[in-house]
Amino acid sequence: MAQSPASTTNVATLGCRALLLAPFALMFIAFQIIPMIWVAINAFYVEEDEAWGIGNFVEIFQDAFFMQSFGNSLWLSFWSAFLGLIIASFAAASLQKVPSRLCEWMVSFTNMTSNFSGVPLAFAFIIILGFNGSITLLLKQWGLIDGFNVYGIQGLFLIYVYFQIPLGILLLFPAFGALKPEWEEAARTMGASRLDYWRRVAVPVLLPALLGTFTILYANAMGAYASAYALTVGNYNLVTIRIGQLVVGDIFFQPNLAAALSCLLILILGFVTATYRWLLRKSYHVA
Repeated sequence: MAQSPASTTNVATLGCRALLLAPFALMFIAFQIIPMIWVAINAFYVEEDEAWGIGNFVEIFQDAFFMQSFGNSLWLSFWSAFLGLIIASFAAASLQKVPSRLCEWMVSFTNMTSNFSGVPLAFAFIIILGFNGSITLLLKQWGLIDGFNVYGIQGLFLIYVYFQIPLGILLLFPAFGALKPEWEEAARTMGASRLDYWRRVAVPVLLPALLGTFTILYANAMGAYASAYALTVGNYNLVTIRIGQLVVGDIFFQPNLAAALSCLLILILGFVTATYRWLLRKSYHVA
């Protein structure tokens, strides 16, 4: 049976689109899929025994130092994502109220600052909030701070929240823009207060976006490496720093143990994502 000209055109169009996607697919396979397969396979090879097994995972769970790294990363990621989400929510809501030209400028500025991370961000924090930083010396002179250490957990928490906020604003800005002014006017007409409107109308509508943004911010913090390493020189115990040091091999070169740590990190992020999907379905069901 001969094909019609329309079906032939559709097949040709699909072929052209697939051909255009081929470079992206090759890059994705080369830099995402293949490294992930390598990590998953090598995580089960124990170098000390020269045999395959779960020895690397057993060593991780029995080592208090490795377990502390997971605890520190989970704590830092959760609270930086939570605080970053709160600040970003207020900022995204406020941007909806400013004039359009100023709003466009602020969104562009936020987009630029969202890319300011890694070693440059750590260097900026050292200059500003280090032991001899400009703001640190000024606050000490005024007697406002005492015992602040930018190179420890306090500085890490600040730097994590700092790079979470712009990303959170960019992710939440469209969601807050979807809130129609008529909804608040209708709620106020029916006797609802401003708090009632946000609690019963706005927040349920924004809940999927808030959950999704929190998940992305959490994953962003869990996978952060350059900023934390540059700020603490690897002296603070985080999972990403442990993986980096095991791969670089300054003291011990154990890439298979690093692969096992990476697998556990992937499992944690997968669990967070699955939890987000479950909460998302629950929120839609309630709505």
